Amino acid sequence: MNAPENLPLRDFKNHDLVDDIGKPGVRVERRPARRPDGSVVPGLYNAWIWLDNPGQYNSYTTDMVKGVILAMRAASNDRAVNCVVFTGVGDKAFCTGGNTKEYAEYYAGQPQEYRQYMRLFNDMVSAILACDKPVICRVNGMRIGGGQEIGMACDFSVAQDLARFGQAGPKHGSAPIGGATDFLPVVVGAERAMAACVLCEPFSAHKAYQMGVLTDIVPALKVDGRFVANPLVETQRLVDEHGRFCYGEAKTGDALAEGRALMKRGVVDLSLLDARVEELCAKILLTFPDCTTKTLEELRKPKLEAWNRNKENSRAWLALNMMTEARSGFTAFNEGPKDDREVDFVLLRQKLASGQSWVGSLHDEIQPGAGRHG
Repeated sequence: MNAPENLPLRDFKNHDLVDDIGKPGVRVERRPARRPDGSVVPGLYNAWIWLDNPGQYNSYTTDMVKGVILAMRAASNDRAVNCVVFTGVGDKAFCTGGNTKEYAEYYAGQPQEYRQYMRLFNDMVSAILACDKPVICRVNGMRIGGGQEIGMACDFSVAQDLARFGQAGPKHGSAPIGGATDFLPVVVGAERAMAACVLCEPFSAHKAYQMGVLTDIVPALKVDGRFVANPLVETQRLVDEHGRFCYGEAKTGDALAEGRALMKRGVVDLSLLDARVEELCAKILLTFPDCTTKTLEELRKPKLEAWNRNKENSRAWLALNMMTEARSGFTAFNEGPKDDREVDFVLLRQKLASGQSWVGSLHDEIQPGAGRHG
């Protein structure tokens, strides 16, 4: 199949919000679209949107949120774009959510400012859900907190199997109401959503795949020139000796020690991840574009209905929470030592039970290092 020699030319109106969509911390790249056999298709592209803040695990700043909104809208409008690939720089993290340094140093204690920020965040999630092109989340590393929420807003997710997933809100002074409480019950059911959002225990890519959070997973660890599955989690058994499902669960004891030793011998290689993402883009290329867009619109409805029903109330609550638990939680994470970045939860609960107000010294008393005697 050869491309037509004389494609019709027409000057199209620019429907983007601004002429320059560039923002610090977000990169946009047009990569040539390819057929399933790998051949390049002239005139068609896949838009790659990169979160580029690897030093802070690709956590998004205010400018980065703006950049994602503009990039998603531009890709949606681009007639030559087949798919959008949403990913992060490096192999450590796709995204770990909002930038806690910015939260702690600017937004903490400033509910009006944070309310405006959350308007931008909501618009970012909505821009993903409203994109006229299929959005593929290329999960190059951790997808935690708000990173998990914007990842779940995408239509497909393909992950390297060393990545971890989960929510973090109640551990750091927030609630996972930027999409997780809307999307997870739709995807994994109420009980698993409850455990993920309340307990904030990260889970493996293999478990995420089994839960239905991911479209596909690929190995990323290369040992002696050969790809191996994540050696830190169980991938060879479905159930344990008690009949409980154990696929994707963390290894323990000697098995964990052996896995760690194997990790040290290997190198991380994301070539299989890139190949699988390109393969998915190529499959989508061989569909009717308008029929595909309509299919996306219909399949997004369960997520959209929950998201649109809750996002404004969530924005208001999150803004007010910046005066109390969020202020303390983000300060602890930003200023606490590396191995102690959480408030003293027990002491906080004791003081609130005794009637102590957030007005006064409570914020300082529960910070890391302030004395833990709960």
